[in-house]
Amino acid sequence: MSDPRALPSVVLVTGTGTDVGKTVVTAALAALVRARGSRVAVVKPAQTGVLPGEPGDLDGVRALAGDDLETHELVRLRDPLSPEAAARREGVALPPVALHARRIGEIAAATDVTLVEGAGGLLVRMDARGGTLADLGTALRYKGVSCGAVLVASAGLGVLSTAALTAEALTARGLPLLGVVVGSWPSEPGLAETENLYDLPRVTGAPLWGRVPAGAGALTAAAFCEAAPGWFSIG
Repeated sequence: MSDPRALPSVVLVTGTGTDVGKTVVTAALAALVRARGSRVAVVKPAQTGVLPGEPGDLDGVRALAGDDLETHELVRLRDPLSPEAAARREGVALPPVALHARRIGEIAAATDVTLVEGAGGLLVRMDARGGTLADLGTALRYKGVSCGAVLVASAGLGVLSTAALTAEALTARGLPLLGVVVGSWPSEPGLAETENLYDLPRVTGAPLWGRVPAGAGALTAAAFCEAAPGWFSIG
């Protein structure tokens, strides 16, 4: 599937690490789906590092893609750690990944595309049993829900190995890697950045869907939604 407009029912948005632009890319994908006239929902299975009442990632997505966007935050934890570690410190029990899959399946049944933004990378632990975002995708596919992943990659040096490992982990679980998106593309890319545009598809076996320009998260919602479809013209 090389066309970023041809999405399965559920799209897992994962990254090559933290702070690589997953939230902005999630918002851009939501804007892209809306621009084609389809319904979209965004789910954050586990929001960490945010206190009750504080804005989280989904607030950022709505600020960019539209306040009327359907969003669902399933778990919130205060410490900026993996969901498993944050829950352990807080002394709370996390719902198993299978329960998240059931809820997301219900959401997906009522819309066209459901974007699921993970926490960090693909194999970050989301429950006490060691369940990950990859396991969530597997559970959804067992339920008959079409599901694939989009990898948000950092732009510069050091990204290729992590990107390749993520692709291998998805392949081992039978989950398609739909495409790679550079989450924050600098206005003046260097040698590593420009070469990565060639190498990311080679090491992942997935098309490069596009580049989100650095600073896109500071745009107004109107400007963001107008520009977002053009960021996915590659691949």
